[in-house]
Amino acid sequence: MTLLTIFLLALITFTTRYLFLHPKIPVRLGPKMIRFLSFSAPAVLTAIWVPIIFVQQGQFIQSWTNPYLVAATVGVITAAKSKSVYLTLFISMAVFIVMRVGL
Repeated sequence: MTLLTIFLLALITFTTRYLFLHPKIPVRLGPKMIRFLSFSAPAVLTAIWVPIIFVQQGQFIQSWTNPYLVAATVGVITAAKSKSVYLTLFISMAVFIVMRVGL
């Protein structure tokens, strides 16, 4: 049953992507739908990072002693100022490790 579900989901995923990406199929999206779909990536990413940063062990934690929150805040500020992925990654990871280990 599980294997069948995996194959069916793979088929559905392939079919939906093939319909929109293959150049010979005349399916085109309108400008309103394209604008609507532009919000899907930020929505999915927000759904991923919010629980990681704000929820630990089933508790909503909004304190500045939360290393995830502090490192994320430092990372956002660093990214806005420097526009460097590597610098942002290095500084935010360093802040996280320092807060987590307590060096």
